[in-house]
Amino acid sequence: MGNRQKITALVLTQNVEDLIGPCLESVRWADEILVVDSFSTDRTAEIARRYGARVLEHPYQNYIAQNNWAIPQATHPWIISVDSDEQVTPELRDETLRILTEGPRFNSYIVRRDNYFMGHQLRYCLRGDHECRLFLRDKARFPDQEVHANPEVEGPAGHLKGALLHFSFRSFEQYIPKFHAMSTRAARDRFRRVRRVGVFHLVLRPLGRFFKQYVLKMGFLDGRAGLVFCGLSAFSSFLKYAKLWEMQECQEKTGTPSTSPNPPASSGERQR
Repeated sequence: MGNRQKITALVLTQNVEDLIGPCLESVRWADEILVVDSFSTDRTAEIARRYGARVLEHPYQNYIAQNNWAIPQATHPWIISVDSDEQVTPELRDETLRILTEGPRFNSYIVRRDNYFMGHQLRYCLRGDHECRLFLRDKARFPDQEVHANPEVEGPAGHLKGALLHFSFRSFEQYIPKFHAMSTRAARDRFRRVRRVGVFHLVLRPLGRFFKQYVLKMGFLDGRAGLVFCGLSAFSSFLKYAKLWEMQECQEKTGTPSTSPNPPASSGERQR
């Protein structure tokens, strides 16, 4: 292990004291745990330090900007990026350490996420949920968009067999603020790309998302949890375009798309 390349586990946080412990426990094997916190008012930072994390405070603008600030702060050349509602499996840990010991062949690696919803694993609704989570610090930067982005890394990416466990939805009370914040950011991201919201966006896009996840991906095999998740996913699409419509209306009347502040940070903003 003496010749192994070193790695930093990077976790972005804000008010996630109920989640951060299991997340950090799963990355204790890393040479450094770097927690970039957005001035939490609960015990998040205290708990992180208890796990030996280096905690930096930085004001939150959006998920992409926070990552682009955080990545250069890492001490070690390799980064594994983990959301606060995620956990690294032992298989992913062992695979990562083996690659860093043998010598990585790529500048970045794609990782599968196993998603859990109200305690049920969604084996079908979110099939194909793979993201770039292991990468070289000095080769990676997130693109200029607010949500659903992977870091852009020079060269082709490898693929890992180990998975991240993603516990994004534990209760409606926990999920609704995140649901609202994500749809707002998604609307802002599309404001630059969608000229005019119409029936296609408000009706066909949500129906298309439901059909893709529930029928084409066979989400019906996930039972009632799959049905509820696909329904929420469709409503998320509707809400995103409804907010975009509101922004466009405001732009026409006042000359500015929105006067509302940025929504607060939430865990797991890569949620689809």
